[in-house]
Order: sequence, then structure tokens, then C-alpha cells
Amino acid sequence: MSFHRYEPVVEQIAARQPACGSTTVVAVDGPSGAGKTSFVAGLAEATGGQVLHLEDLYPGWHGLAATPPIVAGVLASVAVDAIGTAPRWDWVNDRPGPLLSVRPGGLLLLDGVGSGATVVRPFVSLLVWVDADPAVRKARALARDGGTYAPFWDVWAAQEAVHFAAEGTRHHADLQVTT
Repeated sequence: MSFHRYEPVVEQIAARQPACGSTTVVAVDGPSGAGKTSFVAGLAEATGGQVLHLEDLYPGWHGLAATPPIVAGVLASVAVDAIGTAPRWDWVNDRPGPLLSVRPGGLLLLDGVGSGATVVRPFVSLLVWVDADPAVRKARALARDGGTYAPFWDVWAAQEAVHFAAEGTRHHADLQVTT
């Protein structure tokens, strides 16, 4: 991906003060299949930022509502310049796995649904909303995760609808990107 595509975002990040101790947190939120992970990968390449993929933290296919408090807990530690930890979700065995660690300092990019939730926002310096046409999103998600995601698409989409309606994440975003 071209750095030039990310220049406006990099400039906005540079203009923001850290809101999480010494760490500048950029949350990239939006519905499944919107292109968040690809966007974050390009942004990480352009900035050298550390990435926290929320898919490592969701406690299973029914766990979206539980995830923002987990993320906030990790960031609360990072905000006091301590290493933030949370159990990584073991998707194969459908249970908590080994601890995931997030070091404080520099730039931290959050990638995933719920990264811009109300409980997380106090730690966020910049909130980016990424979206795409619903048919494109579904096709991308199913192509990416194949048979694993297909049985859970409707379950996850219903959780997203409830979550985004309650959170109003899109309306709190500093920047909106359509892929």
C-alpha cells in the first residue's frame, strides 16, 4: 500500500496528543468486512505503530459486548505506563488462551469492532470509522475466513447492529473511510 494513501491520517495522528499515558491510541472501528485490518496494516507500515487486533480478544462468536471492557482494561494499564494484558482468545478450542501483552509508549493501533466504544474512547487520540457496502463486506469476510465465519455471520452482524446503535461509533469518529 502506498504511504501517500495514509498521509492525511498520519498528519492527523501527529497533531494529536497521547490520551493513554505516553501512548497515542488510534482506534479503527467499523463493521465486519469493511477493510479495517487492511487499513490498519497500511497505517502500521506508514507509521511503525504497534497493532492490537481485537479478534485476538473477542471471547468467542457471542462475545462482542464483553470486548470493549477488556480493551479498556488493557489500555488502563498502558495509560500508567505498565504492560497491558488480557487473555488471547483460542478460537480453535473456544476458550481463553495465553496472555496477550501490549507495551506502553509510542503509537498503538486498535483494529476491530468495538475499538471505538464509549468505555475505550477516553484512551483514544483518533477514532477512524471504516465502512463499505454491506454486500461487499459480507463477501470479503466470507472470502477471508471461509467456512469458519459463514455459520456465524448473522450472529455477529446482529451483535454489531446492537453495539453500533448503542455506541454511535460512526458519529464519534474523527475520520470516516469508505473502502
